[in-house]
Amino acid sequence: MKDYATQRNTNTLNTQSQGGNLFSKTADTDTQGGNSFNRKKVWNKTGKENLVRHKSGRYYARVSAKGKEVWKSLKTSHFSVAQARLAEFLKEHRQRAGNGGNGGSGISAKMTFGEAAMSHLRDLDNNVEIKPRTRAYYRERLRALEKSWPLLSTTEIRKITLGDCKQWAGKYGKDASPTNYNNTISLLRHVFAVAVEAGVICANPAAMLKRAPLRGKEIHLPTAAQFNALVEEMRDGHGRFSRDCADFVEGLAYTGMRKGEANALEWRDLDFNASEIVVRGDAVTGTKGGEGWRRVPMIPDARTLFERLRAERPREPLDGKVFQVCECQKALDRALKKVGAHRITHHDLRHLFATRCIESGVDIPTVSRWLGHKDGGALLMKTYGHLRREHSQAQALKVTFAPTPKSADIVLFPAEA
Repeated sequence: MKDYATQRNTNTLNTQSQGGNLFSKTADTDTQGGNSFNRKKVWNKTGKENLVRHKSGRYYARVSAKGKEVWKSLKTSHFSVAQARLAEFLKEHRQRAGNGGNGGSGISAKMTFGEAAMSHLRDLDNNVEIKPRTRAYYRERLRALEKSWPLLSTTEIRKITLGDCKQWAGKYGKDASPTNYNNTISLLRHVFAVAVEAGVICANPAAMLKRAPLRGKEIHLPTAAQFNALVEEMRDGHGRFSRDCADFVEGLAYTGMRKGEANALEWRDLDFNASEIVVRGDAVTGTKGGEGWRRVPMIPDARTLFERLRAERPREPLDGKVFQVCECQKALDRALKKVGAHRITHHDLRHLFATRCIESGVDIPTVSRWLGHKDGGALLMKTYGHLRREHSQAQALKVTFAPTPKSADIVLFPAEA
């Protein structure tokens, strides 16, 4: 998921103000007579949040308030002294925020976690780059967080400590999947970031929580014979939509489309003259990669499938759906069990397409474009680069360290009669 709550570092210092020791100047550039020139790195991290070190050796406090960075010189070059003065500054800053330092914005120093969470969700709703499913997912993560952390919503956010966050994470991480655990931590950090930006707290107590390592899912894809057998098993079923389910499985496996993209496929998207498929995805948000659409070639099996379906339903309008079912997991599970293959999901058929392409010699960047990836094949190598054991073993037989005999650079001409 995209990190929507992270704020950009403005790299500015606030100027000396009334009654304080705050000042303003750019850290990376100076302007003289209208000309800007680059300077060497001025500020260094110290490993302690809100504390930075100038190249001169002096320490400075840095906090965020109302979306702006506030800096203050701690007037020392000793780290231990700087830590003590930083603690005093943070305490004073927190008190200023509690005594109306929010400038009448309506933000209270007693903001609860639930109030900050609602503010973050409103920010997500106002972000046009985020798809509805992403918004819904983060709401799911918030419900899971509040269920696993009783009374969190009503707790004043300034009273939540790093120890509280670690205690929750230790319990929640034992039952949640690594993906859900990591995304819930991400949401927790985003909510605290709302309070940091508002000046209610000076530091994010969830910033030090560690993410869980993600382990790749081992997928047992069906062999070509098993796939053909399961399609026939589905087509010969006695259910009302048995044939439609078989067509849907073939469509996913022959095109590499996501389930949602296949659901949106219309007859107008099949260009039989160019032997291409226009993958549009959701009517509003487009495909998952963010592009409005992409064109992918029809492999021979896909063309045969689509030509048969069109011949069976020639009078349907161009904006009619190609597939007549939206999902078929139950029928797929039953057929897999019948043919003795491991269970796979709709999305695993996308894995199957990618694997068959790689095994057939299609280069990874090309397959990556067909799948709608924008990273040039990096994700494909990591996620879809697993080749089945028999193919891997066959390729391994081609690798040898034995010396290759060189043919003599002699051209023999036939003897004259």
